Order: sequence, then C-alpha cells, then structure tokens
Amino acid sequence: MTWEVLNVIGTLAFAISGAIIAMEEDYDLLGVLILGLATAFGGGIIRNVLIDVPMSTLWQQDMLIKVTVLVIVIVFIIPDGWIHWTRGWLNFFDAVGLSTFAIQGALYAYSAGHSLTAIIMAAVMTGTGGGIVRDVLAGRKPTVLRYDIYAAWAIIAGICIGTGFVQQAWELYVLCVVLITLRLFSARYRWKLPHRYLQTL
Repeated sequence: MTWEVLNVIGTLAFAISGAIIAMEEDYDLLGVLILGLATAFGGGIIRNVLIDVPMSTLWQQDMLIKVTVLVIVIVFIIPDGWIHWTRGWLNFFDAVGLSTFAIQGALYAYSAGHSLTAIIMAAVMTGTGGGIVRDVLAGRKPTVLRYDIYAAWAIIAGICIGTGFVQQAWELYVLCVVLITLRLFSARYRWKLPHRYLQTL
C-alpha cells in the first residue's frame, strides 16, 4: 500500500510539472493535458517498449489516469499564486517520483530476467523518460541531461536491483529513501556532473 501511495504521488507530481511547463509555453487546455499526461506516463510507456511489457498494462491504471487528468485541470484553473506555491513542493514530489519510478522500472526488468544493462536502462527510462518527453514536446533541452544530477540516481537504482544487492521489501524502501534524499540534496546544492561545452568554429 505504501508503495502504491508513493507511485501515485510521483505520477501526480510529474503531471503537475508537465502542466506548469505547458502553461509557461502558453499551451491551450488540450496541450496542457497532453503534456501533463506525457510527463506522468511517458517513462512507463518507454520502459514497456524497451523490455517488451504489454502496453495494455498502462490501461490497467484507468483510475490513476482519470485522477491525473482531474489534477491537471485543477492546476490549469487555479490562481497563479497557488501555482507558485505548488512549484515549491515540486522538487520533493519529483524526487519521490524519480525514486519510485526508477525502482519500479528496474524491478520490472529484473523480474523478466533481463540483463544488468537492460535493468539499468529500464530504471533510467522509467524514472526520467517522462521528463525528457515533456521537455522535447515543450521545445526545451531536456533538463535531466543537462543541468543537474538526475538520471544518475536512477542508474544507482538499476545497479542495486540488477546486481541483487537490494532484494527484500525493506531494502527497497531504504533505497527509495536514499535516492529521494540524494535527489533533494543534488537539487538544493546544485550538484553537477563534469560537463564540457564545445564551441563551434
């Protein structure tokens, strides 16, 4: 039950972030809905394609999809001040979403007997795929690949589960808390991986 609650929180947080970015780009209501849903469920769809999970599993979340649509509509109609207040909590909810989605993606691939590489990819794409889809649809450079440490935490989830280092339920919860904490610290203190900018001649 706790795991399902975290999954719902992460899904709704991703949906809200997609809706806010869509409004920043001056999208209409339909565009806001599409971008919000793409952010919330895009990572899971990409994961399903990568590890050959039936796409019908998405429609088994019918109630969550309906709740997500409702939340996006609420975000669309609430006053600007409330949106700015909501934005302050997005980092926390986003960290929850990243952690739970990455772990779920890794577990899906692990239970299907895939290789360590596939498990890591499933973790990364489930945790970050929605954000990448969101930024691409909004005409932005994907922030998860550029500004801060984000996908790296999903890689850690994939490695821990793929190598069998984390297996028990309580170990998964500990891993989830650790990843959330690392994500919040990396956002708060602006941790960055080494990067190099190459100027064109």
